[in-house]
Amino acid sequence: MENGANVSTIYQFAEIELVYKNHVKSSERFKIARSHDAYSVLKQSWDENKIGFVEQFKIILIDRANKVLGFYEVCQGGTCGVVVDLKLIFAAALKASAHGIILAHNHPSGNLTASEADRQVTARIKKAGQLLDILVMDHIIITSEGYYSFVDQGEMP
Repeated sequence: MENGANVSTIYQFAEIELVYKNHVKSSERFKIARSHDAYSVLKQSWDENKIGFVEQFKIILIDRANKVLGFYEVCQGGTCGVVVDLKLIFAAALKASAHGIILAHNHPSGNLTASEADRQVTARIKKAGQLLDILVMDHIIITSEGYYSFVDQGEMP
């Protein structure tokens, strides 16, 4: 039988650290009141060299006053799709203590309609958010010429 003194030299463990560094005062955060506000913020932060090239999935992290806590790029895919990992979405939301999130991805094709895959991933994310008490407030599809809001179109599950 091993003694306790040797355990630390035999086994090695990863250190987990949860850190959220916010250097923006609450009074200086941008408030999102409608989908066009979210689109404006997304459009400004999106890499123009990628919006028409590869599909990216991002989230906007929102506080209780509907102010932007930050952005997180969840994943990047190819020209016609992206694999969305829910664990990454909610790891970022929990780390920031976000009250809600706005989902966003681009359609490199320029098509401003939601696909069935878009609807399914939105429903999955919303269901997971309910378990964690994190609101999924909207899903915005953006292109270089405009946007599509699930809320505005009555498609938020």
